[in-house]
Amino acid sequence: MKIDLTDTTSSKINKALVQGRRAIGTPAVGMVLTLVIVTDEENAYDSLKAANDASREHPSRTLVVIRRAARSPRDRTSSRLDAEVRVGVEAGTGETVILRLYGEVINHAQSVVLPLLLPDAPVVVWWPVNAPLDPSNDPLGSLAQRRVTDTYAAEQPIHELAARAEAYHPGDTDLSWTRITPWRSMLAAALDQVTCKVTSVEVEGEEFNPSCELLAMWLADRLDVPVKRSISTGPGLTGVRMDTDCGPIVLGRSDGSLATLSVQGQPDRAVALKRRETAELIAEELRRLDPDDTYASALKFGVERLGEPAKPTAVNAAEQPPGEQSADEPKKAAPAKKAPAKKAAAK
Repeated sequence: MKIDLTDTTSSKINKALVQGRRAIGTPAVGMVLTLVIVTDEENAYDSLKAANDASREHPSRTLVVIRRAARSPRDRTSSRLDAEVRVGVEAGTGETVILRLYGEVINHAQSVVLPLLLPDAPVVVWWPVNAPLDPSNDPLGSLAQRRVTDTYAAEQPIHELAARAEAYHPGDTDLSWTRITPWRSMLAAALDQVTCKVTSVEVEGEEFNPSCELLAMWLADRLDVPVKRSISTGPGLTGVRMDTDCGPIVLGRSDGSLATLSVQGQPDRAVALKRRETAELIAEELRRLDPDDTYASALKFGVERLGEPAKPTAVNAAEQPPGEQSADEPKKAAPAKKAPAKKAAAK
């Protein structure tokens, strides 16, 4: 069911939602969160389709905020809000409101969205494109417990990662990080099967793919070893090689679907590692609304530090061999020799 509202208000939109629920015979609200999508007209359809597919796992009220550019100076001074309310089959398992903002109201989108949020339910804001550099200080982002961006859609993804690290706030996340969840799980499981020590890592993937940098930073942060970033033709991530003192561990995926895991002394294994759709990524992010400390640690490691040698670990004094001194410990001056004691006077 669709209800079109022209030059409307948030109060009228709420009344239309109640009217739509009663018309389809579901007056109760059974949604678990509010998902706010901030996008443009070009990407609205794909973003809304992904949100509707994700709503099968997470029933939610989806608010799509589209800022429409005014064509004339007269239109820029006037304000107008058009809305399209969808309930029932056309809105997945929840409710959908498409908000088109014109004129001065573009700069006050939070005033339009705030009355439409579900009471006592978490709020997630997702920017498929054109995300702010500091999502937590954005007027809409400040309403949310979780803020989802996608550096893959940025013009300069690597610079975008640096900006995200500087402005990180608990609750921020990135779909480029979500894309590497299967890779991180597979690499962690491979290391659990061996007792070898990793000495170096190489991450291979297509250029301008921030998921490759995030995976490399995660490995460098967790393993404390130098990680090299290599360029391939893709698609996406194509391989990770971990050199250990027992032989290499290689996870390679050349076709974007099926990967091969090779561990020294074990037969090669085929692993399903397909590239996932946006709906799967959003559904994964909606499963947890607490801060992702692992993402924060990897992001703050910094792209510029990739390839640097690992810092030497300080030697514990209890484990230090006798007679040796730690390199980080300042050298102590040798004690001065004592003068020989005077002989006692003869009796």
